[in-house]
Amino acid sequence: MKSGSKLLFSVFFLLAGARLAAAHRVLGAGLESGLTHPFFGFDHLLAMVAVGVISTQVGGKGIWVVPSAFVFSMVFGGVLAIAGISLPAVDVAIAVSVLVLGIIIAFSKKISIKWAVACVSLFALFHGHAHGEELPAIANPLLYTVGFVFSTTALHITGVLVGNFSKKTVFSMKTLRIVGALASIAGLFFLAAA
Repeated sequence: MKSGSKLLFSVFFLLAGARLAAAHRVLGAGLESGLTHPFFGFDHLLAMVAVGVISTQVGGKGIWVVPSAFVFSMVFGGVLAIAGISLPAVDVAIAVSVLVLGIIIAFSKKISIKWAVACVSLFALFHGHAHGEELPAIANPLLYTVGFVFSTTALHITGVLVGNFSKKTVFSMKTLRIVGALASIAGLFFLAAA
């Protein structure tokens, strides 16, 4: 197996293992809940890693601007949910985010930074709202937010590392495009279940 494929599969098993480990923790007051929460929903996990990969397709300052836009918009969406302000069709929007982000990766086209920021910001609003709605009643909202921002950032960085590494070989790029296509198929399943 080529080194690019090994990296992609290693990242997949690392994230899947972290998700399984998180599923067996007792969630409590704040920070731990926020740190583990992004790993509970495979839809969230796929979207957050995809944002990192897409930022490498944008290139240049997009590598930090695109994930940052996602984080800021996600926090705003979480604040809306905590304040009791609802958004329509949150589950549908999250499923569509996985579908669209997977398609962008699968086609591996360079997209403009403005379009990427607008796209991920819109999707992040719904992801953040879902996180805010799922805030455990006993959790400290500030610590919870710090935890899920940290985990989201870690998932974005994972995506950036995978995206940058995949550019080094043609085989890795093809593998990443296949992973993007599989993510978009997962998005269709999430959409059907929403």
